[in-house]
Amino acid sequence: MTKTDTGNFATLGQEIMTRIEILALHTEQEGKMTRTYLTAAHRGAARQIAAWMSEAGMDVREDAVGNVIGRYEGTDPCCASLMTGSHFDTVRDGGKYDGPLGILLPIACVGDWNRQGRRFPFPIEVIAFCEEEGVRFNAPLLGSRAIAGSFETAVLENVDDNGVSMREAMISEGLNPAQLGAAAMPEGDIAAYLEVHIEQGPVLLEENLALGVVTAISGSSRFILELQGTAGHAGTVPMASRHDALMAGAEIALYIEKRCNESPGLVGTIGQLNVTNGAGNVIPGHVVMSIDIRADKDSIRKLAVDDIQTEIENICIRRGIRKNLEQTYEAASVACAKWLQQRLKESMQRHGCTPRSLPSGAGHDGIIIAEIAPMAMLFVRCGNGGTSHNPGETMSAEDAAIASQVFADFVEHFSMANPT
Repeated sequence: MTKTDTGNFATLGQEIMTRIEILALHTEQEGKMTRTYLTAAHRGAARQIAAWMSEAGMDVREDAVGNVIGRYEGTDPCCASLMTGSHFDTVRDGGKYDGPLGILLPIACVGDWNRQGRRFPFPIEVIAFCEEEGVRFNAPLLGSRAIAGSFETAVLENVDDNGVSMREAMISEGLNPAQLGAAAMPEGDIAAYLEVHIEQGPVLLEENLALGVVTAISGSSRFILELQGTAGHAGTVPMASRHDALMAGAEIALYIEKRCNESPGLVGTIGQLNVTNGAGNVIPGHVVMSIDIRADKDSIRKLAVDDIQTEIENICIRRGIRKNLEQTYEAASVACAKWLQQRLKESMQRHGCTPRSLPSGAGHDGIIIAEIAPMAMLFVRCGNGGTSHNPGETMSAEDAAIASQVFADFVEHFSMANPT
């Protein structure tokens, strides 16, 4: 549990929550939280974040992909930076806290240190990653890939729903795609990366804990499965003679649910299931469905994927269904640095929080930044049943205060040395 007296951090918690509400005004859809890469709402949010960084005493710059970076200079010019931040784009009709919490919380803490005239040997860099969700151009993690030097320039030709390419959108907003390479930060320049993020799940809420320390970001395997059966009249084709693509898909979905219940940390989702030319009196002849398998351990995920592929084959043979299974995404799990996990736990204990370790089933910018620096994540409790990527996403000012207190303690006790 946590101490109730957070002192000055209660004020910071309120400041964070107020700024989250202000940032939410930058949306493409009135009454909905939609902010996709390089839209007018997105660029307005970038300007607002930059203004808050400057107000907090940071030197602010924007790189070639549109990341907004605030640097709070240290006293030792030889020290690598402590990096923190998150993303400020959203899914369509999403929540206010997914991403912005991890930007606005460190800005609030830096502002408080600046008012005190307090500096650390190392610089602190707060990065508002311009794009993580991959909504507008179907290419996720653009901001962190630019920082890590792994931006794939082929995605510059991806187009949005209006036929505008990413390259065109960048140029129209004054960004120079030819300078993307200059956004990369050398590995030695970053001592560690810490991201504060809402949990996006119910674990902390159900255990009445404000904070959790992330152990790993789960790996993911995603597929599109196309099932081709035979359409027919709903009243005239006997059940034993049918090649029903939807029933095959339903059986596959139920198998995935059953298989993913067998291993802790393994999850499977059918997020899309589309029946082509569906009608109430027609046996479905063609179905397209998505499959998403995730686990914090790659060995568990890969074994489940193998079993699911085998069962899809068996179901389709038995039902007389032709299939096409296309893998659309593959990402390995990424472990958080154990020494950073330990330091987060120590900070939590110093402020009366029970250390709770848990994996992240969702992907984050930390997956990419881990390529160039040790990475850690601090989860903050979600309200409303742990709902996220949804307008019902919420959290409390009290939890924002507790999280800022632990974050500040982590920074104030931070040492470059890896104890292991």
